Amino acid sequence: MATLDPANSTGSAHGALRGAAIPGAVIRDAAPPRAPGRFRLPLRRRGATAGDAAVRAALAPLLSAHRAAYPDADQAELLRGYAVAERLHRGQLRRSGAPYITHPLAVAMILAGMGMDTTTLVAALLHDTVEDTPFTLGEVRAEFGEEIAVLVDGVTKLDGGRWGERAEAETFRKIVLSAADDLRVLVIKLADRLHNLRTLRFQPEHKRARYAKASHELLVPFAERLGIHVLKREMDDLAFAARSPGAHAATGSAVRAALGDAAGAFGPAILRLRRSLAEHGVHATMRIRPSHLYAVHQSFGGRLTGLRPCEAARLLLVVDGAERDCYIALGAVHAALHPVAGQVRDFIATPKHNMYRSLHTRVISPDGDPFEVIVRSRAMHPVAEYGIVAHIRDAGDDAATADAVAGRRDLVWLSRLLAWQSDAPSADFLDSLRADLAAGNVAAFTPRGEAVALPAGATALDFAYALEPALGDRCIGAVVNGRLAPMSVQVRSGNVVEILTDPAGRPSEDWLEFAVAVPARVRIQQCLALRHAEEAAEAGRRRLVQALAGRHVDLLAAEARGDSLAVARSLGYDEIDEMYGALTTGSLRLDDLVARFVGG
Repeated sequence: MATLDPANSTGSAHGALRGAAIPGAVIRDAAPPRAPGRFRLPLRRRGATAGDAAVRAALAPLLSAHRAAYPDADQAELLRGYAVAERLHRGQLRRSGAPYITHPLAVAMILAGMGMDTTTLVAALLHDTVEDTPFTLGEVRAEFGEEIAVLVDGVTKLDGGRWGERAEAETFRKIVLSAADDLRVLVIKLADRLHNLRTLRFQPEHKRARYAKASHELLVPFAERLGIHVLKREMDDLAFAARSPGAHAATGSAVRAALGDAAGAFGPAILRLRRSLAEHGVHATMRIRPSHLYAVHQSFGGRLTGLRPCEAARLLLVVDGAERDCYIALGAVHAALHPVAGQVRDFIATPKHNMYRSLHTRVISPDGDPFEVIVRSRAMHPVAEYGIVAHIRDAGDDAATADAVAGRRDLVWLSRLLAWQSDAPSADFLDSLRADLAAGNVAAFTPRGEAVALPAGATALDFAYALEPALGDRCIGAVVNGRLAPMSVQVRSGNVVEILTDPAGRPSEDWLEFAVAVPARVRIQQCLALRHAEEAAEAGRRRLVQALAGRHVDLLAAEARGDSLAVARSLGYDEIDEMYGALTTGSLRLDDLVARFVGG
């Protein structure tokens, strides 16, 4: 039997995601019913009754979870997908010794727990077949249709033997490009990574740390950008456990001790809040929400001695009502408990880049401990927990299309990523992607009131490039909140920024000293590289003109006849400017090039 390395596989999942279908979400099939027989097994592959019964028994938990979200879904599609995947992976084992089929089945369970559609679950069951079995993408397309083939292709890694050191970077680039066409590609990839993290203990220690680090830097930020916090929190903690097992254990112990009497610690505050909410006519559900371990570690590091309940948990108020009732509830909170000055954050009026909407405030408990209260409506809650998944389920297939990417405010970051990725070479792509995904969030505004999301520390120059690359190229300054400011001025949330330009303006080297956003830096580097190439080509051409003049050869005439291009092609250059530039950089000797022209 073959043993496959799950850390080198695109798939993996162990059990259903904690939690059931999205509460309060409108659930319906994202696609019309398929024509009968589309997923029918060819006669030569059709199993006996006992085999069908075995497939149905193995798939029972998945069918049950999917039925909870989609009562009318066609189970034949899932049975068909599992039967094919199980047959193809038969004889393959995970590092744990479990049959490999347990991995794609677990990935599908995670997705079913979030309420994803039938097509996504079938693609999850098949997602490793093209990579790890003889099954081809063409066969996926022929047997399961174009939609599922696109999803499977999107999460299939590029061949390391063919792509070499570029494989990892180009695989991530491929995932990004595929997500632009169908966001479900990225959702499947995240579920896949979550299960691999759940089973990471079966890997060698050096692989565990490396895999967890990559997860923290590249996959967890994608989950956060898509607003899928149920995935982000668990991935955070699993990667934390693999990277720093000692710190993870200490944090877990401190949090458990702190929350041992959470009900008693929060009790007096909850009693006051209930009275205040009733007086304000607001109906809400209150719950104590423990912070996940990695968040506590980031906040307190090793300073865990005496961790208090109010430091290890927050209070969540889910309001029965509209937006206005959330603000009334916030007033009720402040009427009952003293608010900490400057600690109110309104993510309803100004949602986060992933369209997360809630009110956050920090108050003082009756015992004198400060703690955080989150207020959101029942309609906001599914998006706050499941992000884009809630939108996909609510809006149907259109939410996963390229048209939706172009129009959704919560996907502007993906549009910008798509804009700069094509200009980043493989060697730089992953570093640029990490920097882009790791960036914080600042929301500034144009004079017309359009919100522009920027990373923390961004400058007016970054703002200009975020509006339009050509605008950034010509930027010479800005007006921030009505006052003139240099391009290097740092933009803060709420600032109103107007960009000043000069038609003759162009990027310069010193711009890289204060450009923060990855799209801006990539564009500036691209412009500078192009200018340097043009300058090198011009300098090399001047040298060649002078050298050929002494041999009574007219370079201009040679260019007009096509002789220069012929010489360039014979030397392996696609364009004559590349050949001229090679003279300047020293990769081509002047005497050798002159000989080509004179000899011709």
